[in-house]
Amino acid sequence: MNSRTGGDTNDGWSTPALYSSRGAVQPRTFTEADPLANWMLPGLDDGADGWSPTTYVGGAPRRARGDGPELPQEAIPLDDSPAGFGPEGTVAVEAAERNRSAPASADRSTSGLLAHSRTMAVASLISRITGFLRSSMLAAAIGTGLVGDAYNVANNFPNMVYELLLGGVLSSVLIPLLVHAQERDEDDGVAYMQRLLSLATAALGVVTVLAVAAAPLIAGAFVHVPQQRSLATVLASLLLPEIFFYGLGAMFMAVLNIRNSYGPGAWSSVLNNVVMMTTIAVFWVLPGPKVLTPGTITTTQVLVLGIGTTLGIAAQALVLVPYLRRTGFRWRWRFRARPHEVGRMREVAALAGWVFGYVVASQVGVTVIAKVGVAHQAFTVFTFADLLLQMPYGILVVSLLTALMPRLSRAAARGHQGDVIDDLNLGARLSALALVPVTAGLVVLGPVLTVVLFGYGQTSVTDARLIGTALAASAFGLFPFALVMLQLRVFYAMRDGRTPTLINLFMVATKVAAVLICSRLFSGSHDIAIALTTSTSASYVVGAVAGHVLLARRLGRLRFRSVARTVGQIGLASVLGAAAAFAIVRGCTGALGTAHVGSMTALVAGALGGLVVLALVAWRLRMPEVAHVSGLLRRG
Repeated sequence: MNSRTGGDTNDGWSTPALYSSRGAVQPRTFTEADPLANWMLPGLDDGADGWSPTTYVGGAPRRARGDGPELPQEAIPLDDSPAGFGPEGTVAVEAAERNRSAPASADRSTSGLLAHSRTMAVASLISRITGFLRSSMLAAAIGTGLVGDAYNVANNFPNMVYELLLGGVLSSVLIPLLVHAQERDEDDGVAYMQRLLSLATAALGVVTVLAVAAAPLIAGAFVHVPQQRSLATVLASLLLPEIFFYGLGAMFMAVLNIRNSYGPGAWSSVLNNVVMMTTIAVFWVLPGPKVLTPGTITTTQVLVLGIGTTLGIAAQALVLVPYLRRTGFRWRWRFRARPHEVGRMREVAALAGWVFGYVVASQVGVTVIAKVGVAHQAFTVFTFADLLLQMPYGILVVSLLTALMPRLSRAAARGHQGDVIDDLNLGARLSALALVPVTAGLVVLGPVLTVVLFGYGQTSVTDARLIGTALAASAFGLFPFALVMLQLRVFYAMRDGRTPTLINLFMVATKVAAVLICSRLFSGSHDIAIALTTSTSASYVVGAVAGHVLLARRLGRLRFRSVARTVGQIGLASVLGAAAAFAIVRGCTGALGTAHVGSMTALVAGALGGLVVLALVAWRLRMPEVAHVSGLLRRG
């Protein structure tokens, strides 16, 4: 008998119970949220009308070490149909509030969330800046031709294999389960954490060895030009060990995050960029051909490029070890599950199965883009354009969502549906505030930006402008992408692995269909590069719509009127700012040309002019978000 759970010996599902629409019951899952909008964005909260049919999963939280009584069992209608497509009955779930020594409000502290978010945002900004510099150096060193495609395809292999076999499981399943164990186990889930990490590390080692052995087969599936295929095979053999270190890094960051340590994981990528920039500097000073091709690149250059890239990923993971020890976590090898953990291991398998399906679908899309891109010498252009598209999301939104995830999970686990919807709305509004102006800016400034970043060495100004054109054409997918990532976090917080997989199937089907159609209609590398980026962004729009519909069926009214209002207001301000920036860019490039001087002048002047107009219009519209952000800046 487990004294902490009042006799519940099952750590998976709890005793059947029902929640009422107004009951004060509080289960738990992934991330938590106070009505953040009330403090951070005053006037944006629409209020909640009770409870809608929804599904919350999880066992009863352990009793609070003697603090406070258990709450009564109540009932909630459960949407138990496939993927949440409508209620079909009621399922029992027991909920007991966990009053630990730290009050619940501390978990949902708005100031704490913002502090974590700011810390990660600063680290993300530095990481993206150094990442930009790294990418610019890499483009200058290897270009966008056959050598660039061979390296980028080979460097994409470890990402593909890792995501296909373990990455999605680690990132989407590990954190909710660790939070679940931390909430309920007497040892704060340490033994369970050690067991999951031990099993995952062993699996990573096996997968890495098999992937390296299969490097020739993997390269041959994507690259068909003989010399380019040989180069891609050698680079893949050197780069595929990244799989192991990617996995270690994901696990270490999961443990740090559930222990409220966010900074080290955010800063670790900076170290990777520094190692990579050092590698490229060494590559530059090595003796080699003036014109780089798969047949002229030297063995030493290949070894430096491959080994240096892998060392950067290894450093990014291993630098987290001291910070793990500072949080009090100690590694201990554990492989055998304790009797009461059998149900949890089954849950891991069930969730992992759906996440595996999600990742398989993703890799189908990645494979199609890689094959079409390499065949038309457009894959490197797509890679750099996609990198730039992801950068604003990584700097401005990832930090917020990472800090929001633990709150969201705990709110879902406690059954606080109102808090889940509040967090969804807050994340959507802040994402719109950050990314809609960036979208407008990329549409206008994309070509001049990429000339400044990439138009050097082996990459001509024409090639650099192509990257910017592809970026500008796909910028419309930036906010929908952030919205999809937020929606998937809500489903995973409720430990629902099925619905995200269905959403991803819609996205991948859209992307693959669009890419294949475009590959039939167009043949030049310019048109194919733009087709690859726009097809990807179109899939994000489809995913955002599908996610909204499925969340509404699961949670009921999402109160997205405030989100639509924010998008409309910031959209109007962004369009007017972009119009001003466009006029400035046309004037600068017309007078100074589109090379480096003209592009740099147009970029700086256009960005400043557009920002001034954007800020004035947003302030004139009296957007509460803008007023609040301005207040934060004044307080410093």
